[in-house]
Amino acid sequence: MIERLQISNLRNLTQVNIHSTVCNVVIGANGSGKTSLLEAIFLLSRGKSFRHHQPKRYIQHHQNHATVYAKLNDSRTLAIQKQADATTILRLNQATVYNQSILTEQLPTLLIDPSTMDMLEQGSASRRQLLDWLVFHMKQGFHPQWVAYQRLLKQRNSLLKKTRQLTQVQLAELKSWDKGLSNHAALIHHYREQVFTEWQPYFAKSVLQLLPSYAEKLSLSYNAGYDTNVALDVQLNERLEQDLQLGYTRIGNHRADIHVHWRSDNTVRSDDVINSQATNTNTASSNHEVNAKLPTLKEQAANVLSRGEKKLLITALRLSQLPLLLNDNKDSASFDNNSTSRATPVVLLDDITAELDDRAIGILLSTLAQLPCQVFMTSLTDDIVPLVNELWSKPRLFHVKQGQIWSVD
Repeated sequence: MIERLQISNLRNLTQVNIHSTVCNVVIGANGSGKTSLLEAIFLLSRGKSFRHHQPKRYIQHHQNHATVYAKLNDSRTLAIQKQADATTILRLNQATVYNQSILTEQLPTLLIDPSTMDMLEQGSASRRQLLDWLVFHMKQGFHPQWVAYQRLLKQRNSLLKKTRQLTQVQLAELKSWDKGLSNHAALIHHYREQVFTEWQPYFAKSVLQLLPSYAEKLSLSYNAGYDTNVALDVQLNERLEQDLQLGYTRIGNHRADIHVHWRSDNTVRSDDVINSQATNTNTASSNHEVNAKLPTLKEQAANVLSRGEKKLLITALRLSQLPLLLNDNKDSASFDNNSTSRATPVVLLDDITAELDDRAIGILLSTLAQLPCQVFMTSLTDDIVPLVNELWSKPRLFHVKQGQIWSVD
C-alpha cells in the first residue's frame, strides 16, 4: 500500500507530497489536477500514462522530466522518471532496475475511468489487456513468454513490410521465427486459458450484483487469436502469401480477445407443430399448446445493452478481477514467502459519479471496502464522502485546485 506519494512536473502538478491511507478521496474541479494524481500512480505502476503514451504530452512545459516516487507501508520505495525523449529511469529501494515489470509486480493497479467505458465497442487490445493484467500477476511464467513473443512478432512484421517476395535466406529466417512464435504462443495460451477459467465465476458473481436481471443471459468467452488445435507455425506457413500481401501477421496471441455474449433462448408457440402431431387424430393431446424451442441465439452484449448497462457490465468485468487476484495471492502466500506475491492492489477510480448511478456506486464501493486493497478516487463534489465514511474507517480527504493538493483533516 502506498504510504507516501511524491510527484513532480507532471502536467499541472509541479510538486506534490502527500501521505495516503487505505481509502483516499480527491475532490476538485475539472482541470484542477485530480486525474493527474491517478495518472502519476498508474505511470509508476505501468510505465505509461492511461491518457497519452508520449511523455512530452504529460511532462510540464519547459521541464525535462516528470518524476513519481512512492514509499509503501512495508518501507519499500519505487520511483520512475520519464524524460521528454521517452528515456526512462526506474528505481526500486533506491537501486536502478531495468524492467518496468519489476515495479508492476510491486504495485498492481486497476483503473476504472470514463475512457474505459467504451471497451466493448473498441478493438480487441483493451479487452486483451484486461485478461493479461490478471495473467501477469497470477502466472509468473507468462511475462517472459509474452516479451519473447512480441520481439519475434516485431521482427516478422518488419520483414513482411519490407518485401512481398522472400529470398531463400529470408524464408529460412522467417520459418525460424515462426517456430519460436509457435512455442511461445502455446504457453501464453495455456496461461491465459487457465486464468480465464478461474475468472469466470467471479465475473458471474459481479454481474449478479450489478445486472441481476441479466445474470442468466451474459457470459464470457475467450478467443485465442488462432486455432489452438494446430501449431501456430503451421498456420502461419499456410497464410504466408496473404501476410506478405498485407504486410503484417494476422493470427496469433496478439489477436486474442475477450467477448461478452448475450444469450437469448427463444421459445415460440407453433401451430404447425400442433397440426403435425394431431393430423388425422382426435386425441386429447391435440388440444394442448406445444412450445417449439428454437436454437439459442448468441450475440455481442454490446449490441443489446443500453449505454448505462454497458457501463455496469464493464464495471463488473474490472471489479471481478480483484477478488480473484487477492485469492490467488492468498493461495500463493501459503507456498511462497516472497513479498511480491502479496502486493496490495491499488484501485484508481476516476470520476465514477459521472459514469455510474447511485446503486452501482454503492455496490462498487462496498465491494472494494471489503477487500484488502487501497483505493484512490476522484470526484467533482464531496457528495460521495458520506458513503465513503460509512464504508471505510478513517478515509483521507484531499482537495486539489490548480495543481495544489492538500489534506482535509
